[in-house]
Amino acid sequence: MTKNKPEVWLRGKLPGIPDLLQPAAHALLQSKEEVVNYMQDFPKELLWKEPGNRASVAFHLEHLTGVVDRMLSYAKNEKLSKAQYDYLESEGKPDEEISVDILVQNFKSKVAEAIVFLENTPTRELTTFRPVGRKELPSSLIGLLFHAAEHSQRHVGQLLVTISFVKEIEQFKMGGC
Repeated sequence: MTKNKPEVWLRGKLPGIPDLLQPAAHALLQSKEEVVNYMQDFPKELLWKEPGNRASVAFHLEHLTGVVDRMLSYAKNEKLSKAQYDYLESEGKPDEEISVDILVQNFKSKVAEAIVFLENTPTRELTTFRPVGRKELPSSLIGLLFHAAEHSQRHVGQLLVTISFVKEIEQFKMGGC
């Protein structure tokens, strides 16, 4: 939630987004706002920490971007590219060259792309079949769009817990309580 603002879904209808896709747009925009908020002043040296052998903050940020990207490809009725498979394979693998700002900006850009896609999605096509993955598992356009939104919300929640945990561990190491 942005300071002094209700959550995105309580701010009213988003212009240009079809009514049936408003919840997906609200969830994606909420995810973006929360990522920006949670990552403000987050120290780079904690990005790849894996508390309790769980996923790092960087993994969650990469995965958020990757999931939205992959769901958009499937929504467009496209197969994933080699670059997308490579990105999936690299999610969570430490890259000391990447910064917090780059990870956050990548997610913000992918959400912006998703919002444009939602704006241009004819509602008459929402139940259209869309194959997912190499096995071409059955889904629909609306299923993919909602999965992108709900999966983003799920990982933002995990991101928040991971952030608070790695910061607490770091504070404990530095002698704080």
